[in-house]
Amino acid sequence: MKFGKLLTSAVLALGLAGGAAFAQDKTKVGFVYVGPVGDGGWTYEHDQGRKAVEEAFGDAVETVYVENVAEGPDSERVMTQMALDGADLIFTTSFGYMDPTINVAAKFPNVKFEHATGYKRADNVSTYSARFYEGRAVQGHIAGKMTKSNIVGYIASFPIPEVIRGINSAYLHASKVNPDVEFKIIWVYTWFDPAKEADAAKALIEQGADVVLQHTDSTAPQAAAAEAGGVVTFGQASDMAEYGPFPRVSSIIDNWAPYYVARTKAVMDGTWESVDTWDGIPTGMVEIGEITDAVPADVKEEALAMIEAMRTGAYHPFTGPINKQDGSAWLGEGETADDGTLAGMSFYIEGVDGEIPN
Repeated sequence: MKFGKLLTSAVLALGLAGGAAFAQDKTKVGFVYVGPVGDGGWTYEHDQGRKAVEEAFGDAVETVYVENVAEGPDSERVMTQMALDGADLIFTTSFGYMDPTINVAAKFPNVKFEHATGYKRADNVSTYSARFYEGRAVQGHIAGKMTKSNIVGYIASFPIPEVIRGINSAYLHASKVNPDVEFKIIWVYTWFDPAKEADAAKALIEQGADVVLQHTDSTAPQAAAAEAGGVVTFGQASDMAEYGPFPRVSSIIDNWAPYYVARTKAVMDGTWESVDTWDGIPTGMVEIGEITDAVPADVKEEALAMIEAMRTGAYHPFTGPINKQDGSAWLGEGETADDGTLAGMSFYIEGVDGEIPN
């Protein structure tokens, strides 16, 4: 009987060891989120990418995530714990995670890191972002055509190049079709704070804006516009289609899933390398949500034509002549902006009022 117990224990031990070995064979992928997965915008779409990884690889992967991680020291703690817990690949999905990602990566050279929207790389750190400004061009065109007050409100998060590019692209294309258009910009210094976003939307509407664009992550501006009535909005980062067909008349959708699947596969098959990826409408990383019938048919047709021209590479949103805000020349006739200037954009174009905060 004693021998039988020993044999049973040995078999159980082997089984447990085998299970542990199987678990270790899984590729563990971590995600660090700046907002909640239910934000309906930025973090929601990143989490859709995480789910796509699970769907693509099944039991061969394990994914983990931490939501509502503040940019700064707390994010470094979260990344460190993920690495200690055995993550093979970690996606850090907000600009303010840049330095923490670099710091943690230096301590864990065998872990691969992917940082969204930043510009600092290392042997085990890649960067990736989407050309959101392409979607802003479409939104600007529609905004310039649909505004009746000629005032377009813009809820801006932080004064970083990504956000400044979006403002410039939207204004450029709105002013092309409506020279009388004026942009009013409110900086909220947050990516996700429904109360602040709602207050900003209401303030812009009170200032006469009948179109509101946002570079923040919640649906609160959509709700504020719906309550006010007659105010056009656009979904940000995800479709926000629950507010369609009006006030939300279209959207920018961040489609991270193909990238997340490809980069996870690269870790799994040993081909991962540090790269910088900046894709947009041509590859599908940026998608334009349905343009609803609340948009006049001719305007919708023009917007669709612009999307197709960007998809084929026939049109670049920043094509000259374009001056800087102070009137100095930036791009000459037919000249297009280079990626280096766009990536570090720290100026408004001519016609945008106000100063960029420090």
